Amino acid sequence: MATFLYKLGRLSFRRRHFVALIWVALLTLAGVGAASAPAAGNSSFSIPGTEAQKAFDLLEQRFPGTSADGATARVVFKAPSGEKMTDPGNKATVQETVKELSDGSQVVRVTDPYRAKAVSKDGTIAYAQVSYKVSGMELDDAAKDALKDSAQDAREAGLTVEIGGDALQAVPHTGSSEIIGIAVAAVVLVITFGSLVAAGLPLLTALIGVGIGVSAITGLASALDLGSTTSTLAMMIGLAVGIDYALFIVSRYRAELAEGREREEAAGRAAGTAGSAVVFAGLTVVIALVGLSVVNIPMLTKMGVAAAGTVAIAVLIALTMVPALLGYAGRKVKPMGEKGKLLGRAKKQDERDKPAKPNLGTRWASFVVRRPVAVLLLGVIGLGAAAVPATSLELGLPDDGSQPTSTTHRRAYDLLSEGFGPGFNGPLMVVVDAKDSDDPKAVFAETGDEIKGLKDVVTVTPAQPNKAGDTATITVIPGSKPSSVTTENLVHGIRDAGAGIKADTDANVLVTGSTAMNIDVSEKLNDALVPYLVLVVGLAFLLLIVVFRSILVPLKAALGFLLSVMAALGAVVAVFQWGWLSGLMGVEQTGPVMSMMPIFMVGVVFGLAMDYEVFLVTRMREAYVHGEKPAQAVVTGFRHGARVVTAAAVIMMAVFAGFIGSSESMVKMIGFGLAIAVFFDAFVVRMAIVPAVLALLGRKAWWLPRWLDRALPNVDVEGEGLRTASGDDDGDRELVRV
Repeated sequence: MATFLYKLGRLSFRRRHFVALIWVALLTLAGVGAASAPAAGNSSFSIPGTEAQKAFDLLEQRFPGTSADGATARVVFKAPSGEKMTDPGNKATVQETVKELSDGSQVVRVTDPYRAKAVSKDGTIAYAQVSYKVSGMELDDAAKDALKDSAQDAREAGLTVEIGGDALQAVPHTGSSEIIGIAVAAVVLVITFGSLVAAGLPLLTALIGVGIGVSAITGLASALDLGSTTSTLAMMIGLAVGIDYALFIVSRYRAELAEGREREEAAGRAAGTAGSAVVFAGLTVVIALVGLSVVNIPMLTKMGVAAAGTVAIAVLIALTMVPALLGYAGRKVKPMGEKGKLLGRAKKQDERDKPAKPNLGTRWASFVVRRPVAVLLLGVIGLGAAAVPATSLELGLPDDGSQPTSTTHRRAYDLLSEGFGPGFNGPLMVVVDAKDSDDPKAVFAETGDEIKGLKDVVTVTPAQPNKAGDTATITVIPGSKPSSVTTENLVHGIRDAGAGIKADTDANVLVTGSTAMNIDVSEKLNDALVPYLVLVVGLAFLLLIVVFRSILVPLKAALGFLLSVMAALGAVVAVFQWGWLSGLMGVEQTGPVMSMMPIFMVGVVFGLAMDYEVFLVTRMREAYVHGEKPAQAVVTGFRHGARVVTAAAVIMMAVFAGFIGSSESMVKMIGFGLAIAVFFDAFVVRMAIVPAVLALLGRKAWWLPRWLDRALPNVDVEGEGLRTASGDDDGDRELVRV
């Protein structure tokens, strides 16, 4: 592989005009496609194989024309202090609002609070429910404006009016903190390279790669039903890995220049050595992201595949466009050890000939090699302490109760809880399929009676049968809020009661609704976590055996990853569930951790963690296979890679942290979780635990059975084939200063 990438790097350097033209053309094509495509909204959500989804599908079959997947809005009214919603003036205002809402072309029906008995017991709060023909993402601006205008008219009449439901769901924004993250990355690159030109290369190539990836996602969003969160995730991961991969190529290029090679040769060798590490690091990320499809949740699968495609583009750009831009940069990119005019004068020849002072990476690695047990214990105990909050992990999906209090959705949620109880925001819909029973009406009545006898049930509405009379819906109002364990137990209680009804009457009783859907998602994700972990870690373990030609090094990498991801989950629980530092992070409402967070972090963090493992440990193996002792190889690996890996980790943390400013709670939580996970993995696991373990293992770390050594393909990540082909020996090659 190293030889092929070496040739590709040299070709890209020589044919830089052609390579740059190709990537600019792809960016232009993707941009035109995105500009001409329909705007993306919130993608449809389905969970194949779950009871909630089966009930939803049954509703569409048995209740045609009811727009089961249509958007809904709850317009909540509160009377002024000392008044009631039943007062003539307030009642007239509400009825006028209902009349205005009914005029929309996309409106199916609007319930009158006074006819539907949707007035609280104390008479201070009422609500009207608006049902639409189309989903929230398909609602036109006129329908949304009419909803807002009607509410505003009622406010001007003296009522407090808030709007809940999904009719006014907005596309999330990330805020200015995303730009701050990129600015931090730029500063780190300037400090690392000491040159604006060298620092600009990784940023430019990463932005081009993300531009192509996100534009392609935007262009395909309508056709493939991709939500806005998909492009946000792709941007988040694409920026992070795009900058890092280019950073490693440019750093190796500067190191090759410092060894006296001509620029074209240096570009080829950078692509052949660091480029090989980029390929395998990118493969681990792609495997982790594509592996999310095993969960069988279409939205999660699409997010993973889209982000994986952006990572693949980042790898291709690092291998081709970075060498091409290095050709354009010429002498503006200095050899390693020389600083440009920005941060200092260039070293003179006699200064370069003097023995260099050991850098920080060398000094740190030497310390770890001398005190491996102490460093190992401190790292493991520290991560274990950070992981303690994860033992209290509670999972759920965000609802309007997790929105900021500044939003009308959250205020409507609070008003409904005040007037009708916390469970009113999470009604359960029970679908009774009595097609195969002898007396459907009796089955409907029996089902309602069974549910009334369960704990935490406040209200059970009479069964509403369809025209055929073989299927009915029953609405159940729990006594607890939607995200509570008590409500989850109620859902399971209804399903258990339904199993008894099935045995007696052959009727199927299914529970659906947003609350039941959230519960099913959490359970499905929990069930898929172990198989996903085995699949992703297993495939990456095999890949790392090929890269490192070792059994213990990949095993150590996987165990270190588990430590870092558990510590990161503990931090997420502490902030988003317990409320530690919630004000600093902009978390206005604590609650359960998003149910897809554990499996998502396992996938993404594993792929990113292996980046640092590959980049750092391949330099150690390169030194070891060239004759250095194991302990010295660890120090050599840190001398060449610690500074760059540190810069890469800081950049990745800055990019991820930039998304903490998002208005979408899911994006905010993902950004924080990935940023803290990179910190734990890069600075505790890879920089401390890894060298300590390798120092303790010695030569055993690189042990591989002979039969397996013969069976594995030789991918030559260390570039040994390049040395042999060029006749390089330590000392035989004449250095040529550039």
